[in-house]
Amino acid sequence: MNGIDLLKQDFLHWAQVEQLSADSGMLSLFFKNKAFRSVAYYRMRRTGLVLRIVQRILRILLPEQECLYIKTSQIGGGLYIQHGFATIITAESIGKNVWINQQVTIGYNGDKAPIIGDNVVIYAGAKVVGGVRVGNNVTIGANAVVTKDIPDNCIVGGVPAKIIKYRFSEEDIE
Repeated sequence: MNGIDLLKQDFLHWAQVEQLSADSGMLSLFFKNKAFRSVAYYRMRRTGLVLRIVQRILRILLPEQECLYIKTSQIGGGLYIQHGFATIITAESIGKNVWINQQVTIGYNGDKAPIIGDNVVIYAGAKVVGGVRVGNNVTIGANAVVTKDIPDNCIVGGVPAKIIKYRFSEEDIE
């Protein structure tokens, strides 16, 4: 999937969370929200030459979110960053529909970076470090420190992070 298609998915997730109408438009959100601009610039860096040039010019006119660093080679569509101030995102990969709050650190511990699954929510101040794997449908509580693998369908919290609750998939309920 190309950067523009992923950016469209990002916008749809933002519109849903922020309760915007799809008619309000991606450009409107781009001009009003620095965190969304940061995501858009990240996506533009991974497209053709023309958009990379446009991205460089736009960054001069419309700066991105201060202290929001995205240095991940693969991020699925639907990335939502709420209050991205003081947030560092350096993962091996991040799945689709991931929600990241402010002051989150996702990064290396030595030579390995985390792998984040689909539909993950990471609340304010949480840290996910090292070569850990965070499963799908996981919620990481505020200020939690994840240093070990987290299975699918659970909520974790604490220092170090521990499983607080398991979620059941819709398939298990039927």
